[in-house]
Amino acid sequence: MRLSVVSAALLLAAVPAAADEAFITEQAGGAVSVLDLSTRKVVARMPVDGKPAGIGMAQDGRFAYVTSPEGKFVSVIDTAARRVVRRIDMPDAPLGIAVDPNGAFLYVAGFYEPRLYKVDLARGEIVATLEIGASPSGVALSPDGATIVTADRDDNQISIIDAATFTRRSVVKVGRHPFGVTIDGAGRRVYTANVESDDVSIVDLRSALSREEAPGVGSLVATVPVGQRPYAVALAQNKGFVTDQYGGTVSVFDLETLAPLKRIDVGEYPEGIETSADETLVYVASWFSNEVFAIDTLSLKVAARIPVGDGPRSFGTFLRRTR
Repeated sequence: MRLSVVSAALLLAAVPAAADEAFITEQAGGAVSVLDLSTRKVVARMPVDGKPAGIGMAQDGRFAYVTSPEGKFVSVIDTAARRVVRRIDMPDAPLGIAVDPNGAFLYVAGFYEPRLYKVDLARGEIVATLEIGASPSGVALSPDGATIVTADRDDNQISIIDAATFTRRSVVKVGRHPFGVTIDGAGRRVYTANVESDDVSIVDLRSALSREEAPGVGSLVATVPVGQRPYAVALAQNKGFVTDQYGGTVSVFDLETLAPLKRIDVGEYPEGIETSADETLVYVASWFSNEVFAIDTLSLKVAARIPVGDGPRSFGTFLRRTR
């Protein structure tokens, strides 16, 4: 992400990106940029009002869904046409967002109410509302779409929700002020970036859903120290990658031993982070530096730094494959 600029052109030529495009929410610039990851250039920019911040990508890549906290709406972007095709009004300031793998529903966290909203994408409207913990931030879905997890920032907890019934099954206490939340590819563990305790909490999802004991009991597996003000977590090559806002770094740790591996310098205020489909690269949006950084997940070195618009955040899933 930030510093150690290791011959960007050479490294990226050697390691092709599995995701072909990145959709970058630019909060200060009031836009969403489309970044071609092969040429490492912005190829389109769409105006989006309301200070766009969060983003969710449909599994087939046809649509991107962008939250505007100050506008209280979600913009639906046709990714191929490069245009906003719908606006879905929200009753609260939306931030975290996740898309059902089947493409039927959208789950949006209302930061102030606090509630999780279920949006029927065919109808373009909210069809259910669930009260959860204070100041919900990140939203994640298990790979099968059966379980939703929210990071309830001001209650220092995560809520675990059954997607089919849209009811809360469990609550697990984590570190102070969890913000980003990530579920691994096997649907086994949840990782939260805890802004005020400078660590990552690891939760066993199956234990949290167990009916053999009180839900949530014994579900916290471990706590891993990272850099200053961690914001979000990505997983690749059996490693955890964490954006450290105040540190201007990405902390890397081993997922099995939980031992720290490296702290990589990136741009100021790194926030959104996501792994390419082949796990060779991790992409990071650095809010104050107006850049996207690519990290080689094997060498743990910066492979490229790419200029984008003003105030990139991309909190959520922002990578799209074009073929």
